[in-house]
Amino acid sequence: MRKETKNENILSYIYIIIGTTILAAGINMFFAKLQLVTGGVSGLAIVIEYITEKHYGRGIPLWFTNIAVNLPLFAIAIKLKGKEFVGKSMFATTYLSFALFYTSFIPAPEADFLLASIFGGVLVGTGLGFVLRASASTGGTDLAANIVKVYLKHVPIAKIILVIDSIIVLVGAFVFGAQKAMYALISIYVVTKVIDNILEGINFSKAAFIISDHSKEIAETLMRDLNRGVTGINGTGMYTKGEKQVLFVVVGKNQIVPLQKMVKEIDNSAFITIADVREVLGEGFS
Repeated sequence: MRKETKNENILSYIYIIIGTTILAAGINMFFAKLQLVTGGVSGLAIVIEYITEKHYGRGIPLWFTNIAVNLPLFAIAIKLKGKEFVGKSMFATTYLSFALFYTSFIPAPEADFLLASIFGGVLVGTGLGFVLRASASTGGTDLAANIVKVYLKHVPIAKIILVIDSIIVLVGAFVFGAQKAMYALISIYVVTKVIDNILEGINFSKAAFIISDHSKEIAETLMRDLNRGVTGINGTGMYTKGEKQVLFVVVGKNQIVPLQKMVKEIDNSAFITIADVREVLGEGFS
């Protein structure tokens, strides 16, 4: 595996700091305020804060529960899987506790449950997306699942995470009621979608595959008029057994209609398939 350069490593830690700050703000301003338990240690911390405040008059703050739960998990993970496994995640988890502390002083906006579940989900998803971009995690259920995986090797780690998070969500439903649990599910969906967009890219492009007997003429036209590179892939028609060249080209969203017109002007019987592309790295793109 390629090692990060010094600049890449510094950028990773900047991502972690920014991400954990946004994540903590979303938890404090929306989830904790309206008691939306979306799983993870943060969800568990919201439950613990509520119960301790109800019974003892003063709730255990989120930042303290986060560090108190994660420290033993990291100790076990280091013993079972070594220091290299922990890496930047320990920094991310520790900084998240700090961020949960200083973002707790940010005034929370007035919002109903639907707005809180959506905007809280956007903030939390964005924060987690930044942390995951830095190849780190905030510990919690991810870390617990990796520990359980050592003993349950036949069980996929995604299922272990799902079970742990589901238990926490069910605990939240039991403590705060079914209505809040349903809004929490909306938040979980929003968080997932935002993370996907950050990790996979939000600069959507289009990939076109073109099959035609006039592939050379089409390729020259697209390269000249759209200023995009075209790749020819040798293919065989399984019905006709004839050799054909499949053209592959990636274009911007605003170029897909001109592309279709150009192809049809040259060969009206050309076969075109178009697919969404989440992120493009290369000349002419990102």
